[in-house]
Amino acid sequence: MIPVDGNFILAVAPRFSGSKAEAQAHIVGQISAVFAPILDSYDINTKLRIAHFMGQITHECAGFRTTEEFASGAAYEGRTDLGNIHAGDGKRYKGRGLIQLTGRYNYKKIGDILDLPLEEHPEIAAEPVISLKIACEYWKRRNINEIADGDDLIKVTTLVNGGQNGLEDRRKYLQKSKTAIANLEGIRVAIQEGGNTVVLRRGSFGNAVIELQKLLAAAGYRLSIDGDFGAATELAVVSFQQSKGLIIDGIVGKSTWSALKH
Repeated sequence: MIPVDGNFILAVAPRFSGSKAEAQAHIVGQISAVFAPILDSYDINTKLRIAHFMGQITHECAGFRTTEEFASGAAYEGRTDLGNIHAGDGKRYKGRGLIQLTGRYNYKKIGDILDLPLEEHPEIAAEPVISLKIACEYWKRRNINEIADGDDLIKVTTLVNGGQNGLEDRRKYLQKSKTAIANLEGIRVAIQEGGNTVVLRRGSFGNAVIELQKLLAAAGYRLSIDGDFGAATELAVVSFQQSKGLIIDGIVGKSTWSALKH
């Protein structure tokens, strides 16, 4: 399994400030720990498959800052082709998910597959982990893995979008994904060769952060082990660095890792 997590996502996604950054941090934080295993369960587990998946969903969810369509959904009112047969269905079943699920019929269908009450409670489709599963189901139902294996961006985009809207944006994120995966491969080799060279700082997510937090806890620092390098983890790192005579920057590089492990 390729260890893609929150750090990987943030290496691909655009960076924001203010409320947009907060929204992105919430979504990425919620899916970081489960991103790789969920993708793996849908066989989105090769470099090309992950890169194409990331290239598409990063565009579709506006850089991981939303799991819900910005529009109200009123445009879908009365769309019987989407199963919107009752008054208010347009807004009730607006687009949600990292690849947007739209319409009562589709909510029911994917809800049945995932064993979730999406028709009765459509708002839960916007929950980050569920929104990721919705995107994976969309990918699976259209057999996009096979197209991704051929590295065909045009066809993948057409299957996701129905056309080629945002093609250059998707191309940019595809290339960033390929680069980020190559960097992950380099990190794995370095770790296997005996040196944990993963550099962590405030905002990092994932298993490496969990390892860091466990080492800090073992050294006597009180903090939550949640895989999120937040203010408390940064404060513990700074305190540890000060106690060991290291450069005090709150960044966990080779020297800090080495000191923590000895």
